[in-house]
Amino acid sequence: MESSPHVVEDLNGVVKLYSDGSVFRADFVPVFIPNHDDPTVVWKECQFDPQNNLILRLYKPVSGPAPGAKFPIVYFFHGGGFCAGSCTWANNQNTCQRLASGLQALVVAPDYRLAPEHRLPAAVDDALNSLKWLKDQAISDNPDAWLHDDDVDYGRVWVIGDSSGGNMAHHLAVQLGPGSPELPPVKVRGYVLMAPFFGGTVRTKSEEGLPEPILNLDILDRFWRLSLPVGKNADHPLANPFGPYSKNLETVEMDPMLIIAGEKELLKDRVENYAMKLKNFGKKVEYVEFEGQYHGFFINDPYSRLGDQVLQHLESFISKLSGNN
Repeated sequence: MESSPHVVEDLNGVVKLYSDGSVFRADFVPVFIPNHDDPTVVWKECQFDPQNNLILRLYKPVSGPAPGAKFPIVYFFHGGGFCAGSCTWANNQNTCQRLASGLQALVVAPDYRLAPEHRLPAAVDDALNSLKWLKDQAISDNPDAWLHDDDVDYGRVWVIGDSSGGNMAHHLAVQLGPGSPELPPVKVRGYVLMAPFFGGTVRTKSEEGLPEPILNLDILDRFWRLSLPVGKNADHPLANPFGPYSKNLETVEMDPMLIIAGEKELLKDRVENYAMKLKNFGKKVEYVEFEGQYHGFFINDPYSRLGDQVLQHLESFISKLSGNN
């Protein structure tokens, strides 16, 4: 007699993988954060990938662009270990409203396919397709009403990724190269990686330290087991940018990056090492560490005083590069 399917991986009841390959997803959102109503921002949903039924949300300031100016475009890729999360969750919704109002930008927040039903590189492929969707809007005779080139500047696009979204931003930077030449008239100017979710089989000091209030090393390991191709470990190129099978980033040209981490994050050492290695390779990289902060400190409270500080770094980074042709 065949035994009944049993749970082989469990992400705190949110996602369960069974021995027969089936997956259970809870219908509740595990991030208990209230929606922040920002009256200065409006938003709507669009479908960008009918084949995979993927949506994105657009956000823009109610006031419209300044006279004679256009909104820059900011992409935001949410986190969740490649296994959970959505642009519809309150923490991501609040973050995108804050980015739209604080940066005076049109924000594009795509969803992407999640693991283990859709293991990597599915999420990275979807991220790239969402940028290709923007290119299609730019060259269309009938673009979305919010994406007319009278109002948005397709030559000033910024990519922001949080956690696993930061990992995706890294892979986009490597794949697209400086100025994203395969996407004209869309031109990515730079990338912001907020505590990008990278891994490796050799533990770092911060990973072996005290766990965070809502994150520990066991959960990080489960994310990788569920999201990487079956049988692969955290040295896979999609997890470890400096792993034994990864491309040599010293020879790769990339757009400028702002990399942000919290001092008390389990991922802190891995993120800082990534930034320092890229700097040593001669890449244009800024690294900012926020004292005493855990993973998700900006995403989970973007309207706080600390959120204001993050916005200041984003504004400075964008401002310095916006004038470049």
